[in-house]
Amino acid sequence: MTDDPLLFLALLACAAVLVVLLLGINAFRKGGPEASRQSNKFMQWRIGLQALAVVLILIFVFFRQQSGG
Repeated sequence: MTDDPLLFLALLACAAVLVVLLLGINAFRKGGPEASRQSNKFMQWRIGLQALAVVLILIFVFFRQQSGG
C-alpha cells in the first residue's frame, strides 16, 4: 500500500493544503490591507488544493476497493 502512487499524491496534496493554510494564517496575522488580500488569496488556493486532495483520496479508496485491498 505504501508504494501506491495515488497514496503518495494524496498525501502530497494534503501536505500542500497544510502549507498553504499556514501561509494564509501567517499573512492574516501580520494585518493591514495588503496582508488581508494576500491571506485571502492563500485561502482561495487552500480551497482548491483541498478539493484536489479529497478527489485524490476518493480515487485512491475506489481503486483500493476494486483491487480487493
